Amino acid sequence: MAGSEAKTAVEWLVSVAPDPDACRWEWERNPLGVALLPAGRRWDVLILPGALGSPALDILSRLVDRPGPVLADLGDSRLGFFVPAGTAARWLGTGVRGAGHGTWIVVPYPGRAPAGGVRWLVAPDGHGTLTDPALLELAMHEAASRAGGGRRNGLDG
Repeated sequence: MAGSEAKTAVEWLVSVAPDPDACRWEWERNPLGVALLPAGRRWDVLILPGALGSPALDILSRLVDRPGPVLADLGDSRLGFFVPAGTAARWLGTGVRGAGHGTWIVVPYPGRAPAGGVRWLVAPDGHGTLTDPALLELAMHEAASRAGGGRRNGLDG
């Protein structure tokens, strides 16, 4: 991520913080390079198990030029897809956790190598690009179908 792109991404992320300066300070001084940000203002996060989230991200990346931001925890056991605010309250998917209004997300500094823990698989672009929940759902169904040995797109051959 180029320096100006990282700066734009930082500004986009801290715009949801109750105190943007405190958020920047935390990023600079926290040895892990992370800060807590509130979900539900500009974005929610749908948290998928890694076994579903990783293949869904691969499929999603083929469907769109650039998906919205995606976080991964240590070991990629969970992936967090940034989706429009309000999505978590309406999401009904089994095994998917939603972080929306009233929840906080551990967010690493964009454009900097992580010291451990959470890292960006797809960093924010700073322009507010988010993952379309309908496309994410399609990617999840396709990933689950492939994992279960189902036929691609439900078609023979």
